[in-house]
Amino acid sequence: MEKKIKIKKRPEVSELAGEKVMIDFETGKYFMLKGSANDIWGMLEDGVEVSQIVTKLLEIYDVEKSVCEKSVDEFLATLVSNGFIEVA
Repeated sequence: MEKKIKIKKRPEVSELAGEKVMIDFETGKYFMLKGSANDIWGMLEDGVEVSQIVTKLLEIYDVEKSVCEKSVDEFLATLVSNGFIEVA
């Protein structure tokens, strides 16, 4: 079954030199999104499934599928642990 992603909390997101900075004013934490993390956050805002993220990143970056899947899972886990998304 496909893992679907739902955004639970939308932090303030600003562009800075082609990268995104996410600020969670509730916790005071901020995150700099570079490279594929920047790409993933952009995809999440459009509504996407985990497999679609991996497929798109494989089109953009020269990386093995298993490495890409692991990196996507780790980044999504960070977003889950900070309350930004849920993966079902």
